[in-house]
Amino acid sequence: LEKIAKGKYDGKCEKCGKLYYPKVALCSCGSSKFVAHKFKGEGTLLTFTEVSSGPEAFAEHSPYCLGIVQLSEGPKITSQLADCKLEGLKIGMPVISTFRKFYSSGEKGAIHYGTKFVPKW
Repeated sequence: LEKIAKGKYDGKCEKCGKLYYPKVALCSCGSSKFVAHKFKGEGTLLTFTEVSSGPEAFAEHSPYCLGIVQLSEGPKITSQLADCKLEGLKIGMPVISTFRKFYSSGEKGAIHYGTKFVPKW
């Protein structure tokens, strides 16, 4: 997902132009050749939920929201939603990608980052 935040991802079929996220080995048209595509990092919230008891790595962030986002280019992805509360979310609302901390792990506290989506106010 961090590639979406940076704007590029190898998920466009070279033959028919269909976009995938994540990239697949074989397009529905039969091609296995993909090229880089610059995603806008914008989309629409299709559905969402609040996670009150998530995996141990995310315990410090509970409760948090997850949603299915349809990118403006078409692919749908599941993502954590940031800077919002369940009450403020609405199906159909515009969202944008942002690069954020997911969690810390290990004795040295390695920090893991990735893409989350935030409401486009």
